[in-house]
Amino acid sequence: MRANRGALLLAALVAVIVLVVMLLGSEEAGSARGTFVAVGVAVSIALVFAGLFESSDIQVREIAIVALLGTLSALLRVPFAAIPSLQPSTYLVICSGFVFGPVAGFMVGALTAVVSNFFLGQGPWTLFQIVAWGLAGASAPLLRSLPLRPWVLAGFGATWGLVFGAIMNVWMWVAFVYPNTLQTFLLTWANSIWFDVVHAVGNALFLGFLGVRTIAVLKRYHGRFHWIRVDARANREG
Repeated sequence: MRANRGALLLAALVAVIVLVVMLLGSEEAGSARGTFVAVGVAVSIALVFAGLFESSDIQVREIAIVALLGTLSALLRVPFAAIPSLQPSTYLVICSGFVFGPVAGFMVGALTAVVSNFFLGQGPWTLFQIVAWGLAGASAPLLRSLPLRPWVLAGFGATWGLVFGAIMNVWMWVAFVYPNTLQTFLLTWANSIWFDVVHAVGNALFLGFLGVRTIAVLKRYHGRFHWIRVDARANREG
């Protein structure tokens, strides 16, 4: 709980600094100010989920599974690097979040970005990949209220292919495009739309054909390694 509060306080501090920079920054420094804002928001999101993971009651065996899934997801990305934006990693991140919950799903996504970029190249974009893949995993439990059907998973994956591209385009827009207007953002997005479509179609195919089976396998592992503590005294009294 202490780590959780610490992460929230740090995230709030970053948010305050971002607002101050926005208010005090000059018009000439608009692009740099936008970059600082985007980085501040991304850092805040990562800190919040890191604090939630640190303070959660997740068990050691589940932590090992999260680490394994994050590494496997990263390794899945490497062979497909020759095909721009075809990301089988996203499919596994979404399946992991569906089974293990939003915090674990975010961590699998974060590990995907960090580990895979040791092979493909680290850079400032890694932070935004952490947020994009992390939020894909964190939002996956929303699917639990829907029937587990291939077309549902495929639609969710296709949507996240486009959302992932939008998040990455925000980084490109604030860092390399000036002025930062709606028109320049739409132009930035238009330049990457084909890559985003490839990502969306790839997600739909991977989740449509493999999603239900992958979730079933992960559920078996989750049930095997997730233990529920029972108060023996209360059990006897009951």
